[in-house]
Amino acid sequence: MAVRKKRPSPYPSWFYIPAAALYVVFFAVPTFASFFFSLTRWTLFDVTFIGFDNFVQFFREPQLYQGFINTVIYGFVTSAAKVVLGMALALLLTSPIIGRGYLRAVVFFPVLVSTIGIGLTFKALLDPFHGIVNGALGLFGIAGPGWFTDPKLALLSIAAVDVWKGVGIATLIFMAGIVAIPQEYFEAARVDGANSWAVFRSITLPLSRPAISTVILLSLIGGLRSFDLIWATTRGGPGFTSDVMASVIYKQYQAGYFGLSTAGNVLLFLVVTAIMIPISRLLNRKEVEA
Repeated sequence: MAVRKKRPSPYPSWFYIPAAALYVVFFAVPTFASFFFSLTRWTLFDVTFIGFDNFVQFFREPQLYQGFINTVIYGFVTSAAKVVLGMALALLLTSPIIGRGYLRAVVFFPVLVSTIGIGLTFKALLDPFHGIVNGALGLFGIAGPGWFTDPKLALLSIAAVDVWKGVGIATLIFMAGIVAIPQEYFEAARVDGANSWAVFRSITLPLSRPAISTVILLSLIGGLRSFDLIWATTRGGPGFTSDVMASVIYKQYQAGYFGLSTAGNVLLFLVVTAIMIPISRLLNRKEVEA
């Protein structure tokens, strides 16, 4: 007599339904809708299909090129700084130092503060005439620059504030990666007489590669999509010198060009995807080779 195989119960699959519904409603549908509305001239009450005219017009915008260059510079500068400073702070905060718990809290605290609040605070602190920073520099006879008003410094000043706010996340990820390394490796290195640099180069850095990849990807995506800190500090000024693609898109939206701003969002999505996919594959391939 043949034994009938028991069919697997569909019950475990039911738990995927809430997550799938949220994904479809809040990601899939808006994404496809954006691609459609980027080909239209639309308002809340009217939609007119115009093909690729929005994209053509968007590329004719004088600030688009500057915004694209600023987006790339801002993304890579903030990402690189977070990786380097985050690793340095993680090494410090995983070593046996006095007040380690307090210092960890200090480093992570800016992550918990609102980005808009930080932007407004630093806008006041770095005011070229009434800011505390330039006032302190003036006590030593140093003429403080216009941090957010000098076209050459505005974007880099915002990037520095971004790094200050976001380096806590990078530090936390690096700390988790370092703590997960078996202590036997470090003990063996000490027995062999390896110095701190040799231990970092041969043990800590290679075995922290997954954490490094995570920090690079997260910080680069965040940098390329950054908007709120830039808008709170300079609104893309002076002129268009600190404009990024997100702020250019928002300005088009403010002016009532909804189809044009939607096309800009699609372009931003494609730019971020085009940059992140090869970097992600490169980092993952190195992890496999390691």
